Amino acid sequence: MKTLPYWLLSLAVVAADQISKFAVLERFALYERLNVIDGFFDLTLVYNPGAAFSFLANMGGAQRYIFVVLAFAISIWLGWNVVKGGFGRLGNWAAAMIIGGAMGNVIDRFLHGQVVDFLLFYWQNHYYPAFNVADSFICVGAFLLVLESFAQGRKNKGQAA
Repeated sequence: MKTLPYWLLSLAVVAADQISKFAVLERFALYERLNVIDGFFDLTLVYNPGAAFSFLANMGGAQRYIFVVLAFAISIWLGWNVVKGGFGRLGNWAAAMIIGGAMGNVIDRFLHGQVVDFLLFYWQNHYYPAFNVADSFICVGAFLLVLESFAQGRKNKGQAA
């Protein structure tokens, strides 16, 4: 099965995400912070009922189901493309990262009703919203998919000329 490495990466992402969240939940009280790099990076425990940057966080709980359905739909589409060869090698790795990250956050929504975030970067009074391992893989995967699409576009443009 030539797609096995991609599914294993997805599982590894879910495992890393859930293990890291479990560790934070065991050691931190809500909003507690541990400075790791002074003036730049803390570990903390916050919950995010919305999506990235707390998008739609104030919908009264309905967003939980919207984001679960959306995560499954996107993961199914990405997985289908991996199986059917819709992406190149880089795109397959990217899809695996996104699927793993999405499923890590789906698990949180089922277990906690919201997503556990704990990585907090800041500088002076400027804070990047707290995020987690799953979010990191989703962002890197999305970046790699965009990168592959640009590379594929250039390749197709060169072949057409």
